[in-house]
Amino acid sequence: MNLRSPAFFILCAVSLIASGGNMALQSVLPAIGREFHLSDTLVAGAFALSALLWTLTSPVWARQSDLRGRKRVIMIGLWGFVVSMLGFGLAATSGLEHWLGAALAFTLMAVARSVYGLFGSAAPIASQAYVADRTTAAERTQAMSLLASAQGLGTVIGPVLAPFLVLPVIGLAGPMYVFALIGAVALFVVWRRLPSGDAVRTPSPSGQAEHRGKGLWKDPRVRDFLLYGLLVTGAQAVNISVLGFHVIDELATAGSGLAAMTARQAQPFIGLAMLTGAIATLMVQWGLIPLLRLQPRELMRWGAALALLGNLISILAPGYFGVVVGYAVVSMGVGFARPGFTAGSSIAVTAAEQGAVAGLMMSLAGLSFLAPPVIGVALYELSEPAPFVGNALLLIGALAAAWFSPALKAARAAPDPTAPADTPPASQPGPEGNR
Repeated sequence: MNLRSPAFFILCAVSLIASGGNMALQSVLPAIGREFHLSDTLVAGAFALSALLWTLTSPVWARQSDLRGRKRVIMIGLWGFVVSMLGFGLAATSGLEHWLGAALAFTLMAVARSVYGLFGSAAPIASQAYVADRTTAAERTQAMSLLASAQGLGTVIGPVLAPFLVLPVIGLAGPMYVFALIGAVALFVVWRRLPSGDAVRTPSPSGQAEHRGKGLWKDPRVRDFLLYGLLVTGAQAVNISVLGFHVIDELATAGSGLAAMTARQAQPFIGLAMLTGAIATLMVQWGLIPLLRLQPRELMRWGAALALLGNLISILAPGYFGVVVGYAVVSMGVGFARPGFTAGSSIAVTAAEQGAVAGLMMSLAGLSFLAPPVIGVALYELSEPAPFVGNALLLIGALAAAWFSPALKAARAAPDPTAPADTPPASQPGPEGNR
């Protein structure tokens, strides 16, 4: 697959839009919770259902992408994104403008988010499988890094735009309406411009669909990639979920050269912190990975180590600027780690198992936002450093796996004998967009 083709650009755009919308939502959610006078833990916990649904449906969409075709499943995922963002925005506006009580409005927000949990994983899974169908093992790390970096670009755009989209009447729900509209445009483009993406598959002798990926989660080729990914993404989910509350609380009292602020006044500073983390991720995926020519094994080691360092900074350097630096270093680590375990797991399995392994890797996004954010925010309400201490323990485990797991130690792409000498390294990133 030509990574400069319109089809690859469309896949990157889909991922960018989804990640941008989700990060915009994440940046305004703490302020909405404080406006509704809800506990921080309740705000985090209300969305655990969405994460659970994402986890349960990811393997389903992986199978459907094999059976129904990649393009159709991408479109289903985009429909879910648009409906969820629009419903979330309507519910949030109703509560913020006191058209509905806060409890009812927040319940409807959780229901709208659950729609994304049901359908949201379809698009990234099918996009990853679409690319895997059309790349060799030697090309796949590069392709996955490009897709991952499009997602990272979305994490820049979402928090940057969010403060400017807090508009009269619709207020903090503004970003949801805008991203719902953008998602609808993306859905139209996919429908009209993306090639079908259906790979030729040999039918089984029985004439029945074969679930080649059944039980793949416990396969020794894949199991340790899942464990590593769960530890890293679980820690990242805690960092993301705690960040907004942490910034609001640090700015609630004068310090770091800044005047005391309300939750709504702190919104641009939450966006700035998220922007800093997103830029750190892109610096890694667009600069350091191709410069250092890192393979999946090295990506996972650097990733866990930097994410661990970022959490230690969050413990030892209080104040708003300490929050920002710690989050940026964590984001650098995740920028290394995600392409590492995604590409490593894809290289480890056969072509017939690409849809299944894409579903497993995507299910991590749901699992990581199931319990970790609730536990992390609850720990934060007990003691400010507590969630970062817990993350440090998780990341020590991930670092140990990266160094000592036989499967992770062997995660290197074989060189492509047909590639010219000046071919860029397989891990070179570009405009991110796959998950």
